[in-house]
Amino acid sequence: MMIKLFEPLPLKSVTLKNRLVVSPMCQYSSEDGFANEWHLVHLGSRAVGGAGLIITEACAVSPEGRISPHDLGIWKNEHIAYLQKITHFIEAQGAVPGIQLAHAGRKASCTQPWNGGQQLSLEAGGWQTVGPDAIPFKEGTQSPLALSIAGIEKIIDDFTKAAERALQAGFKLIELHAAHGYLLHEFFSPLSNTRSDAYGGSFENRIRILTDIIKAVQKVWPADLPIIVRISATDWVEGGWEIANSVKLSGVLKELGIDVVDCSSGGNISYAKIPLQAGYQVPFAAQIRKEAGMLTGAVGLITGAQQAEDILVKGEADLVIMAREFLRDPYFPLHAATQLNADIEWPLQYQRAKK
Repeated sequence: MMIKLFEPLPLKSVTLKNRLVVSPMCQYSSEDGFANEWHLVHLGSRAVGGAGLIITEACAVSPEGRISPHDLGIWKNEHIAYLQKITHFIEAQGAVPGIQLAHAGRKASCTQPWNGGQQLSLEAGGWQTVGPDAIPFKEGTQSPLALSIAGIEKIIDDFTKAAERALQAGFKLIELHAAHGYLLHEFFSPLSNTRSDAYGGSFENRIRILTDIIKAVQKVWPADLPIIVRISATDWVEGGWEIANSVKLSGVLKELGIDVVDCSSGGNISYAKIPLQAGYQVPFAAQIRKEAGMLTGAVGLITGAQQAEDILVKGEADLVIMAREFLRDPYFPLHAATQLNADIEWPLQYQRAKK
């Protein structure tokens, strides 16, 4: 019997060799946005470990779009060369290299988590953040500058140019980051977007920045290469963005030709109460898959081989997207195959340890 976790998944002209995806995980280890040896080894080791798709950490489309001064970036051509080195290595291992394009919005300009993660003042090397409105993320953080229409148009252009560079760098899949309280998610939620122009008010207006970005990116990104979108399926706060909105958005994304919805949650409201438990976000992926007829990726405290397999067997998602477990175990797919009695290829250099 074929183990679902190791079934290939075609996405346009790209085929993932299995359903295990390395989720974007910020490393906060760049200078001026440049990738370096850390990123090569971090991402490359997960490719050696057998994952089908490797997605970079949130890669900033502009300097002001970084979460921290140490975020990976793709806002200038000089960033391309080292990223090419990484994508070539990932592909050599039979994995697909993907990149997450992101703008942190009002949650930008922070220190690294191990240095407290607090927002940096301008005097301490931070920068003016932006958002749909001048509503700060939480008390004690700076108020973002409400984006003008011209400012929004620049962000759309930044995403488009980033996609062009991603193609030159050898990436075969783009994930647009519209989750976790970063800029695009901030536009979705009525708790962070009280605009009354074309980018606020109605559901259609609040998702407009994402749909505009998708249409612009599709003009420069090959039609036979996949684009996926990460969303926060709910704000976990009454009056905010809810799962029903996410189902509706996913229907729009399907019509636009988006290939997968990566179903996360939260991050936009600092006081949200999130019920953390194993697989707590999987029901969102299942509901969107069923009601929007869209391929989905399940994320959130998925840590075991059988747990991941069960999600796919039950039809709750099409991909299992893992973060922390891949930090603990870069070779999770190889170990999962052994546990599930699936015979998969190991790297030639590691063959002697397979049995």
